[in-house]
Amino acid sequence: MNSLFNIKDQIILVTGACGVLGGSIAEYLLKKEAIVVLLHYKEAPLLTAIEGLKAKGYNVDGFVCNVLEENSLRLVREKIVAKYHRIDVLINAAGGNRPGATIGEDQTVFDLNMDDFKAVTDLNLNGTVIPSIVFGEVMARQKKGVIINYSSMAVDRAITRVAGYSAAKAAMENFTRWMAVEMATKFGDSVRVNAIAPGFFVGNQNRRLLINDDGSYTERGNDIIRNTPMKRFGEANELHGAVHFLCSEASKFITGAVIPVDGGFSVFSGV
Repeated sequence: MNSLFNIKDQIILVTGACGVLGGSIAEYLLKKEAIVVLLHYKEAPLLTAIEGLKAKGYNVDGFVCNVLEENSLRLVREKIVAKYHRIDVLINAAGGNRPGATIGEDQTVFDLNMDDFKAVTDLNLNGTVIPSIVFGEVMARQKKGVIINYSSMAVDRAITRVAGYSAAKAAMENFTRWMAVEMATKFGDSVRVNAIAPGFFVGNQNRRLLINDDGSYTERGNDIIRNTPMKRFGEANELHGAVHFLCSEASKFITGAVIPVDGGFSVFSGV
């Protein structure tokens, strides 16, 4: 492999590793001979994911921890450093939404469930900030490392109804830029913080919102397709290239960037 893109033996941590997107990137990175450590807050799904990958011939590691609990992450960090002696990449793929933080078709903004709104903000903002700080400390000591966050098209524009998730991802994207500056100016040009911004990918949480039981698109699904120049939803594996690029030396002068992977959604005016 071209040395610019070589990620063999990199120690790569993936939060949200049991989700559709997190699981997909973890398996891809294993194929590229990275050393991948899965992080998830529930033991049963984590063990299932590890067993599934091992059955495919991959040597993969994993730890139970909560991205919202600093002490939980610090304990796992010490185990990882003791075993591997360094952390090369952190991929913050953990995230999600709740029904109460989304405005229903017959609701207004005044119907938001604030408990759900706070929970979604906590997970999507603090669930990236806290791991970045905990594992980023190792990178700062090393004077080398990469953090890759998962943003969203909900940042670039007001996606109707998706209130909590949009607000959280917008704040997280701002933190990505802020931390990129902080790390580069104080810990050197080999510590980089970037993000990808997926367009519309069908996952477990949004499947019923986008696709009917018969496989046809819902009204919302059709709206999204109409505003996506490539006229389709993304496939999880279509995020792999952007993440690989950001992990590798090919992107060594890139920090504070947010790369859209969206089929053109973010540049389409609709007219």
